Amino acid sequence: MGRIVCAGLGPGDPDLMSVRSDRAIRSAAHVAYFRKKGRPGQARQIVEGMLGAGVVEYPMEYPVTTELPFDSPEYIHCLATFYDAWAARLVALAQTQEVLVLCEGDPFFYGSFMHLYSRLQGRAQVDVIPGIPGMVGCWSATQTPMTWGDDVMTVLMGTLPDAELQRHMQTADALVIMKTGRNLPRIRRALQATGRLEQAWLVERGTMPGQSVLPLAQVDGNDCPYFAIVLVHGQGRRPEVQE
Repeated sequence: MGRIVCAGLGPGDPDLMSVRSDRAIRSAAHVAYFRKKGRPGQARQIVEGMLGAGVVEYPMEYPVTTELPFDSPEYIHCLATFYDAWAARLVALAQTQEVLVLCEGDPFFYGSFMHLYSRLQGRAQVDVIPGIPGMVGCWSATQTPMTWGDDVMTVLMGTLPDAELQRHMQTADALVIMKTGRNLPRIRRALQATGRLEQAWLVERGTMPGQSVLPLAQVDGNDCPYFAIVLVHGQGRRPEVQE
């Protein structure tokens, strides 16, 4: 009997991948990864040059990404059918061989693999290799400590309603805002309303080629790449310890 292994790839730079994930990728004979139709897929790009000769690849192409509202019945049904079908296919493959699934960041931290993981329970042996979350690579790119002392850090999705964004922004010491993209204007407005825009940074493609780190207040435009995160560093509830 085979098994399904999900390898967390870390924030994007292959050098920041765990030794265990690196070893699993280089020895894999069957590799599956998510991608948008017509695109190579970020996970696949990260492991370019690492896969062995003759490896069998299984691109799991999303049937929809931003074409429909993420909370619409059509979107939910389309994605659920997609995950159901791929879970069944992976279970069938795992009856006789090991299948490696690639996942950017950490698989259990907003990773798409979670939707497969819940469907695979009791149907196949599943192992998950942790990875450094993308936000860690992004705040490291700012070369500024993200939290100090007793700071409370809040992770928000840019898809939240405006009132929810503002409520959380007002109470957290440090902020990580994911799912930016076309939500960037709303995120900017919420930060402005809560007096935090001047402390915010936009990090695009953190640790990857083309990395960009800019104060959000200086960024023009109403959109940004999928791999972009807004950060507001904590200022410290307790003073820095110094001699």
